[in-house]
Amino acid sequence: MFDFLDLDRYDLFGAFWTTVQLTVFSAIGSLILGTVLAAMRVSPVPIMRAFGTVYVHIFRNTPLTLIIVACAQLLAYTLGMSMWADFGTDPMLFRLAVLGFVLYTAAFVCEALRSGINTVPVGQAEAARALGLGFTQVLTLIVLPQAFRAVVAPLANVLIALTKNTTVAAAIGVSEAALLMRDMVEHEAQLLPIAMLFAFGFIVLTLPTGLLLGRLSKRVAVKR
Repeated sequence: MFDFLDLDRYDLFGAFWTTVQLTVFSAIGSLILGTVLAAMRVSPVPIMRAFGTVYVHIFRNTPLTLIIVACAQLLAYTLGMSMWADFGTDPMLFRLAVLGFVLYTAAFVCEALRSGINTVPVGQAEAARALGLGFTQVLTLIVLPQAFRAVVAPLANVLIALTKNTTVAAAIGVSEAALLMRDMVEHEAQLLPIAMLFAFGFIVLTLPTGLLLGRLSKRVAVKR
């Protein structure tokens, strides 16, 4: 279908593999940080609630590109390296891109989890506290397991959005799909076929994820 493109010149699989790695590492970090933030937002400690609220509002309303570039500046200022050099294979820049995605996506994970926490009947937490369980025990043993089951579908949407957002890493030179697409457009001068090729690649990455997690959501949903 794309025989008129010289695909042998480009590491198409490698670019999408970098995209997959960005997604996986960022998703794991976002889930961990987002869970901590959600716990802070429902915490009985005012300072923790305030921190969680401020964090979510700041990162949800800050452009992702700005966050990624700011993380890359850490490399430039801390190590004295030029941000605009060829960082295609630099693992440090890859880690900084993951850091930016984690900081940004965790805010959305937090809000999804908080909505799941709100679906858990208050009486269950009160009964657990009556039995002598502390806040952390109530949250980890009673509330969060049910909250996660309730928000599989919203978290799937966050994961799909994260997969597409990894294209922003091209702004700082990470060798993922969007950066390769830019190079191919510059050398091949075939915008529409190349765009269709990469769109198909992202559909292959995101569609099975959405279908799989959608079915999982129905199977683990809490019966009310």
